[in-house]
Amino acid sequence: MISIIIRTFILYIAVTVAIRLMGKRQIGDMQPSELVITLLISEIAAIPLQDKDQPVIGGIVAVFFLVILEISASALTLKSFFVRKLLSGKSVVIIKNGIIDRKAMRDVRMTTLDLIELLRGQNVFDIGDVSFAILEANGNLSVLLKGKKQTVTAEDMKIKNKPDALPLPVISDGKIIPESLAALLIDKKTVMNILNKCNYKIKNVFLMTLDRNGNYNITSKEGGI
Repeated sequence: MISIIIRTFILYIAVTVAIRLMGKRQIGDMQPSELVITLLISEIAAIPLQDKDQPVIGGIVAVFFLVILEISASALTLKSFFVRKLLSGKSVVIIKNGIIDRKAMRDVRMTTLDLIELLRGQNVFDIGDVSFAILEANGNLSVLLKGKKQTVTAEDMKIKNKPDALPLPVISDGKIIPESLAALLIDKKTVMNILNKCNYKIKNVFLMTLDRNGNYNITSKEGGI
Protein backbone atom coordinates (compact mmCIF):
# COMPACT_ATOMS: atom_id res chain seq x y z
CA MET A 1 0.00 0.00 0.00
CA ILE A 2 2.81 2.42 0.94
CA SER A 3 4.62 1.71 -2.35
CA ILE A 4 1.45 2.50 -4.34
CA ILE A 5 1.05 5.82 -2.52
CA ILE A 6 4.70 6.73 -3.14
CA ARG A 7 4.52 5.75 -6.84
CA THR A 8 1.31 7.72 -7.27
CA PHE A 9 2.78 10.79 -5.59
CA ILE A 10 5.95 10.68 -7.72
CA LEU A 11 3.99 10.30 -10.96
CA TYR A 12 1.56 13.04 -9.93
CA ILE A 13 4.44 15.47 -9.44
CA ALA A 14 6.08 14.39 -12.70
CA VAL A 15 2.92 14.76 -14.80
CA THR A 16 2.05 18.10 -13.17
CA VAL A 17 5.52 19.46 -13.97
CA ALA A 18 5.30 18.07 -17.51
CA ILE A 19 1.94 19.71 -18.23
CA ARG A 20 3.20 22.94 -16.69
CA LEU A 21 6.20 22.91 -19.01
CA MET A 22 3.87 22.56 -21.99
CA GLY A 23 2.15 25.83 -21.01
CA LYS A 24 -1.30 26.84 -19.80
CA ARG A 25 -4.06 26.03 -22.23
CA GLN A 26 -7.60 24.76 -21.84
CA ILE A 27 -8.58 21.46 -23.47
CA GLY A 28 -10.85 23.23 -25.95
CA ASP A 29 -7.99 25.53 -27.05
CA MET A 30 -5.42 22.80 -27.63
CA GLN A 31 -3.94 22.18 -31.04
CA PRO A 32 -4.19 18.57 -32.31
CA SER A 33 -0.54 17.80 -31.49
CA GLU A 34 -0.94 19.17 -27.95
CA LEU A 35 -4.05 17.08 -27.36
CA VAL A 36 -2.30 13.92 -28.60
CA ILE A 37 0.69 14.54 -26.30
CA THR A 38 -1.62 15.16 -23.32
CA LEU A 39 -3.52 11.92 -23.93
CA LEU A 40 -0.29 9.95 -24.33
CA ILE A 41 1.13 11.40 -21.10
CA SER A 42 -1.97 10.32 -19.16
CA GLU A 43 -1.79 6.81 -20.62
CA ILE A 44 1.94 6.39 -20.00
CA ALA A 45 1.66 7.69 -16.43
CA ALA A 46 -1.05 5.12 -15.71
CA ILE A 47 1.13 2.13 -16.70
CA PRO A 48 3.44 2.14 -13.62
CA LEU A 49 0.38 2.59 -11.39
CA GLN A 50 -1.38 -0.45 -12.84
CA ASP A 51 1.68 -2.68 -13.06
CA LYS A 52 4.02 -2.75 -10.06
CA ASP A 53 6.67 -4.51 -12.15
CA GLN A 54 7.02 -1.44 -14.35
CA PRO A 55 9.64 0.98 -12.98
CA VAL A 56 8.40 4.47 -12.16
CA ILE A 57 11.51 6.02 -13.68
CA GLY A 58 10.60 4.49 -17.05
CA GLY A 59 7.24 6.25 -17.04
CA ILE A 60 8.83 9.54 -15.98
CA VAL A 61 11.43 9.35 -18.78
CA ALA A 62 8.71 8.63 -21.36
CA VAL A 63 6.56 11.51 -20.10
CA PHE A 64 9.37 14.06 -20.29
CA PHE A 65 10.47 12.76 -23.69
CA LEU A 66 6.97 13.53 -24.97
CA VAL A 67 7.20 17.00 -23.43
CA ILE A 68 10.52 17.56 -25.24
CA LEU A 69 8.87 16.47 -28.49
CA GLU A 70 5.99 18.92 -27.96
CA ILE A 71 8.30 21.83 -27.08
CA SER A 72 10.43 21.04 -30.14
CA ALA A 73 7.35 20.90 -32.35
CA SER A 74 6.16 24.23 -30.94
CA ALA A 75 9.56 25.78 -31.71
CA LEU A 76 9.37 24.49 -35.28
CA THR A 77 5.88 25.92 -35.79
CA LEU A 78 7.22 29.35 -34.84
CA LYS A 79 9.83 29.16 -37.60
CA SER A 80 8.02 27.21 -40.32
CA PHE A 81 4.55 27.94 -41.66
CA PHE A 82 4.56 24.54 -43.38
CA VAL A 83 5.17 22.70 -40.09
CA ARG A 84 2.49 24.78 -38.35
CA LYS A 85 -0.01 23.96 -41.09
CA LEU A 86 0.97 20.27 -40.94
CA LEU A 87 0.64 19.94 -37.16
CA SER A 88 -2.12 22.42 -36.35
CA GLY A 89 -4.05 22.90 -39.57
CA LYS A 90 -5.20 26.32 -40.77
CA SER A 91 -8.13 28.69 -40.37
CA VAL A 92 -11.00 28.34 -42.86
CA VAL A 93 -13.40 31.10 -43.93
CA ILE A 94 -16.90 29.63 -43.65
CA ILE A 95 -18.90 32.81 -44.32
CA LYS A 96 -17.48 35.53 -46.60
CA ASN A 97 -19.29 38.82 -47.19
CA GLY A 98 -22.44 37.27 -45.80
CA ILE A 99 -22.31 34.26 -48.16
CA ILE A 100 -21.83 30.72 -46.83
CA ASP A 101 -18.98 28.85 -48.52
CA ARG A 102 -20.44 25.36 -48.95
CA LYS A 103 -17.19 23.93 -50.31
CA ALA A 104 -15.31 25.11 -47.22
CA MET A 105 -17.97 23.52 -45.02
CA ARG A 106 -17.59 20.22 -46.87
CA ASP A 107 -13.81 20.39 -46.53
CA VAL A 108 -14.05 20.68 -42.73
CA ARG A 109 -17.04 18.30 -42.58
CA MET A 110 -19.30 20.89 -40.98
CA THR A 111 -23.08 20.78 -41.29
CA THR A 112 -25.36 23.81 -41.25
CA LEU A 113 -26.58 22.73 -37.81
CA ASP A 114 -22.96 22.69 -36.59
CA LEU A 115 -22.48 26.22 -37.97
CA ILE A 116 -25.64 27.53 -36.32
CA GLU A 117 -24.63 25.93 -33.00
CA LEU A 118 -21.19 27.59 -33.14
CA LEU A 119 -22.80 30.94 -34.00
CA ARG A 120 -25.09 30.64 -30.99
CA GLY A 121 -21.97 30.10 -28.89
CA GLN A 122 -20.89 33.57 -30.08
CA ASN A 123 -24.32 35.04 -29.15
CA VAL A 124 -25.33 35.26 -32.81
CA PHE A 125 -28.82 33.87 -33.36
CA ASP A 126 -29.47 35.14 -36.91
CA ILE A 127 -27.03 33.90 -39.56
CA GLY A 128 -28.10 36.85 -41.71
CA ASP A 129 -26.31 39.19 -39.31
CA VAL A 130 -22.90 37.65 -40.09
CA SER A 131 -20.47 39.27 -42.51
CA PHE A 132 -17.51 36.92 -41.92
CA ALA A 133 -17.16 33.68 -39.95
CA ILE A 134 -13.78 31.94 -39.65
CA LEU A 135 -13.26 28.44 -38.25
CA GLU A 136 -9.97 28.61 -36.36
CA ALA A 137 -7.44 25.78 -36.20
CA ASN A 138 -8.48 24.98 -32.61
CA GLY A 139 -12.15 24.59 -33.59
CA ASN A 140 -13.40 27.96 -32.32
CA LEU A 141 -15.50 30.18 -34.59
CA SER A 142 -14.55 33.86 -34.96
CA VAL A 143 -17.42 36.07 -36.12
CA LEU A 144 -17.57 39.57 -37.61
CA LEU A 145 -21.10 41.00 -37.71
CA LYS A 146 -22.40 43.22 -40.43
CA GLY A 147 -21.83 46.92 -39.75
CA LYS A 148 -25.40 47.71 -38.77
CA LYS A 149 -25.41 44.82 -36.28
CA GLN A 150 -22.14 45.64 -34.53
CA THR A 151 -22.16 46.95 -30.98
CA VAL A 152 -21.85 50.72 -30.64
CA THR A 153 -18.60 51.71 -28.90
CA ALA A 154 -17.66 54.76 -26.85
CA GLU A 155 -15.46 55.84 -29.76
CA ASP A 156 -18.46 55.74 -32.13
CA MET A 157 -20.39 57.99 -29.74
CA LYS A 158 -17.33 60.24 -29.22
CA ILE A 159 -17.36 59.62 -25.47
CA LYS A 160 -14.09 60.27 -23.68
CA ASN A 161 -13.24 57.53 -21.22
CA LYS A 162 -10.63 57.35 -18.51
CA PRO A 163 -7.53 55.34 -19.41
CA ASP A 164 -8.07 51.59 -19.30
CA ALA A 165 -7.20 50.10 -15.92
CA LEU A 166 -7.12 46.47 -14.84
CA PRO A 167 -8.61 45.78 -11.40
CA LEU A 168 -6.19 43.74 -9.30
CA PRO A 169 -6.85 41.87 -6.05
CA VAL A 170 -5.06 43.80 -3.29
CA ILE A 171 -6.55 41.89 -0.34
CA SER A 172 -7.41 38.21 -0.26
CA ASP A 173 -8.91 36.61 2.83
CA GLY A 174 -7.68 39.40 5.09
CA LYS A 175 -4.13 39.50 3.71
CA ILE A 176 -2.45 42.18 1.61
CA ILE A 177 -1.04 41.03 -1.75
CA PRO A 178 2.34 42.80 -2.19
CA GLU A 179 2.62 41.93 -5.90
CA SER A 180 -0.61 43.79 -6.66
CA LEU A 181 0.50 46.85 -4.70
CA ALA A 182 3.74 46.93 -6.70
CA ALA A 183 1.85 46.62 -10.00
CA LEU A 184 -0.47 49.48 -9.02
CA LEU A 185 2.46 51.62 -7.76
CA ILE A 186 0.82 52.13 -4.37
CA ASP A 187 1.66 51.18 -0.79
CA LYS A 188 -0.24 49.53 2.04
CA LYS A 189 -1.19 52.92 3.48
CA THR A 190 -3.31 53.71 0.40
CA VAL A 191 -5.29 50.52 0.86
CA MET A 192 -5.73 51.11 4.57
CA ASN A 193 -7.03 54.64 3.92
CA ILE A 194 -9.73 53.22 1.63
CA LEU A 195 -10.68 50.61 4.23
CA ASN A 196 -10.89 53.24 6.96
CA LYS A 197 -13.07 55.44 4.77
CA CYS A 198 -15.44 52.50 4.24
CA ASN A 199 -15.32 51.44 7.92
CA TYR A 200 -13.71 48.08 7.15
CA LYS A 201 -11.07 46.24 9.12
CA ILE A 202 -8.61 44.32 7.02
CA LYS A 203 -9.25 41.09 8.93
CA ASN A 204 -12.92 41.25 7.89
CA VAL A 205 -12.21 41.68 4.16
CA PHE A 206 -12.56 38.56 2.02
CA LEU A 207 -11.62 40.25 -1.26
CA MET A 208 -10.70 43.77 -2.33
CA THR A 209 -9.89 44.81 -5.88
CA LEU A 210 -8.41 48.14 -6.95
CA ASP A 211 -7.35 49.71 -10.24
CA ARG A 212 -5.08 52.62 -11.16
CA ASN A 213 -8.04 54.94 -11.57
CA GLY A 214 -8.87 54.49 -7.88
CA ASN A 215 -11.95 52.35 -8.46
CA TYR A 216 -12.31 49.64 -5.85
CA ASN A 217 -14.63 46.84 -4.79
CA ILE A 218 -14.73 45.28 -1.33
CA THR A 219 -16.34 42.00 -0.33
CA SER A 220 -16.54 41.22 3.37
CA LYS A 221 -16.15 37.75 4.81
CA GLU A 222 -19.88 37.82 5.57
CA GLY A 223 -20.54 38.14 1.82
CA GLY A 224 -21.48 41.81 1.73
CA ILE A 225 -20.16 44.19 -0.94
